[in-house]
Amino acid sequence: MSSWFKRKEKGIQTATEEKKDTPKGLWYKSPTGKIVESEDLAKNFYVSPEDDYHVRIGSKEYFQILFDDNKFKELDEKLSAKDPLKFVDTKKYSERLKAAQQKTGLKDAVRTAVGKSNGRELVIACMDFSFIGGSMGSVVGEKISRAIDVAKKKKIPFLMISKSGGARMMEAALSLMQLAKTSAKLAQLAEAKIPYISLCTDPTTGGTTASYAMLGDINIAEPGALIGFAGPRVVKDTVGKDLPEGFQTSEFVKEHGFLDFITHRKELKKKINLYIDLITNQPIRS
Repeated sequence: MSSWFKRKEKGIQTATEEKKDTPKGLWYKSPTGKIVESEDLAKNFYVSPEDDYHVRIGSKEYFQILFDDNKFKELDEKLSAKDPLKFVDTKKYSERLKAAQQKTGLKDAVRTAVGKSNGRELVIACMDFSFIGGSMGSVVGEKISRAIDVAKKKKIPFLMISKSGGARMMEAALSLMQLAKTSAKLAQLAEAKIPYISLCTDPTTGGTTASYAMLGDINIAEPGALIGFAGPRVVKDTVGKDLPEGFQTSEFVKEHGFLDFITHRKELKKKINLYIDLITNQPIRS
C-alpha cells in the first residue's frame, strides 16, 4: 500500500538548529519538578511560588531587592585578581579568571555597594556563586575589608550576603589569609558599635563559614540553604556514620543554635531593617 503523501525532494526538512524552539530562560523548573515562568519567578523574588524553593541568585538580584529603587554606588568595582603563584591545574588560573569574567560580566566573586534601604544608608557586600563557585580569594577579602571600612567611616550598618564554596585554593595561603583579615576588620566594626548582619544563602561553606559568615551581630539565613564547613559527603566519610536528615540545612543549623532566624526572601528587606532599627534604637520604619 503506497503512502498518500510522498516527499519529492530530499533534504528539505528543517535543520535542528533552525527549529523554532522555546527560548531559553522562559521557564524555570525547581528541584521538586515545579515549573514556573521566569517572569513570574522574578516578580516573586526568585522564589518558586508552588514549593517555595529559593532559587540561587547573585548580587544583581539582591541589590534590586534590598536597595531602594535599585539605586546604589558600587565600591571598588574594577578591582580584579592577579595570579601571583602562576597556578596551574587542568588549566592556568589566569585563564580561569579571564573565562569567568567573560562568562559572568563580573570582576570577581563579590560586589560591594552603598545605598539606601528603607530610606537609610546601608553597605552591602554580596557574593556571586557564578564566579568560580563564589570562592574567596584575595580580591574578595580585600573588597569586603574595604566595604567594612566604608561602613565604619560613615557609621552605617554592614550587611554581608554569603554564597560560597569556600577558599579559592588557586591562591593557596593568600586565600586563607582572608579569613583572618576580614575577621579582624569585623572586630573593628564591633568596637565602633556598628551593626553587622550576616545573611547565609545557598551554599555557605568552607572558609567563608569559618570567618565572616558566622561572625554577625545577628546571623540569618534563607530557607533550605546549605550551611557548613565541609560538605555532607566529606563529613560522612570522616565520622563514618549516617548523618541526620536535613543535616546542614539552615533549619538544622538554626535548631542547633548557630542562626538567629530564617527569613523568606520577600521579607528580607523588612526584617533586616527592623533589626537595624531595634539595635540602633531608631523609630521602626514601616
